[in-house]
Amino acid sequence: MAITTRLKSQANPVQPPPDAAVDAFISGAPDAAPKLRGVKKGNRQQISLTIAPALLMKLDKLAEAHGLTRSAAISMAIHRAIEAELSGGA
Repeated sequence: MAITTRLKSQANPVQPPPDAAVDAFISGAPDAAPKLRGVKKGNRQQISLTIAPALLMKLDKLAEAHGLTRSAAISMAIHRAIEAELSGGA
């Protein structure tokens, strides 16, 4: 008498989970979402920025000429750069 193994039933083969289930599982991981660095100040995020002194002086002059704070001038410049990139401009 020979020892044989049982064949798995072909009626119920193991199906891989659908892509949506896999994506939901991965996005539910604690480290899935990028964490913002810096300090949250109201609805804004504080960051640290190092800038050349000559560029900082130009930034301060620009901000003063337009009645803006340094932070507002930086935010406006970043916003304009991102919008130009998204719209295909240079």
